[in-house]
Amino acid sequence: MIKNDLFLRALKGETVQRPPVWMMRQAGRYLPEFIALRDKYDFFTRCQTPELAAEITVQPIRRIAPDAAILFSDILVIPQAMGIEVLMKENFGPFLPNPIRTIQDVERVIVPDVNETLGYVFDAIKLTKEMLNDEVPLIGFAGSPWTIMCYAVEGKGSKSFDMAKGFCFQHPEAAHVLLQKITDTTILYLKEKVKAGVNAVQIFDSWGGMLSPVDYQEFSWKYINQIIEALADDAPVIVFGKGCWFALGEMGKSRASALGVDWTCSPRNARYLSGGNITLQGNFDPSRLLSPIPTIKKMVHEMIDEFGKDKYIVNLGHGILPNIPVDHAKAFIDAVKEYNQ
Repeated sequence: MIKNDLFLRALKGETVQRPPVWMMRQAGRYLPEFIALRDKYDFFTRCQTPELAAEITVQPIRRIAPDAAILFSDILVIPQAMGIEVLMKENFGPFLPNPIRTIQDVERVIVPDVNETLGYVFDAIKLTKEMLNDEVPLIGFAGSPWTIMCYAVEGKGSKSFDMAKGFCFQHPEAAHVLLQKITDTTILYLKEKVKAGVNAVQIFDSWGGMLSPVDYQEFSWKYINQIIEALADDAPVIVFGKGCWFALGEMGKSRASALGVDWTCSPRNARYLSGGNITLQGNFDPSRLLSPIPTIKKMVHEMIDEFGKDKYIVNLGHGILPNIPVDHAKAFIDAVKEYNQ
């Protein structure tokens, strides 16, 4: 099957020679060949054109050779499919011209036929699988329902998502209806991704850390857990909650195959908080890739020593930054491959 199955073996908790490595946002903005396509095609054209999405997905495999590929796409294709307009504005980021602010707005949101609305993603997966030729596994992903709701209500990115939180606290019933619709759509979407050929899925809870531990359980975790339960028999599920160290104990009891950790939580604390039995993924500070190459390699080896080589996937603690030199990204990958206990 897959020639390099280190990543899949780590997700099963098997003993490995060295841990696998990949990087969040590895198919992207630090690569000159990505920038060439970005300058030619707008963001959602790249997401919605299977040939472009597949090409972008395999670019880092050719260039820096990580142990897994992650499909080039965006978490906001889900609200688009649900009838919520999403634009990507130059030097601004996501912009939703008609944010959800009332119960009536929530009622208008649909749970779509994902094959009709998101068929281009499944086509991109099939094309990517052909291009990868079973060299490495392919990861599919989605945003957590809470994170998607943050954008849908706020209408744009935010440092605090006060409007999204306010909506939950002022209109909890409407918020739960919306979160459930997003959850139902996400489950249908990820199941089709698995059918199309992805080997694992990751849920990005980018804004989970905005919530208090109590509110996190109510407005984020219970929906993520529905997704895990629906997918766990189909494919391994990784959950990455940025700033969600406080939920690692609960997450560790779930059927998730691995938990992502950001750089604010030490390997030792992550192991302790998650219960010590689940595979962990992370947690190199993306900005640290600006360090000199010998420093990067030394820090990566120290990080593996701290996490332990088994039940561990080397990654960043969030997405790679656009200003990272390609040779520094490659040094990060190479450091893992050179690791010897």
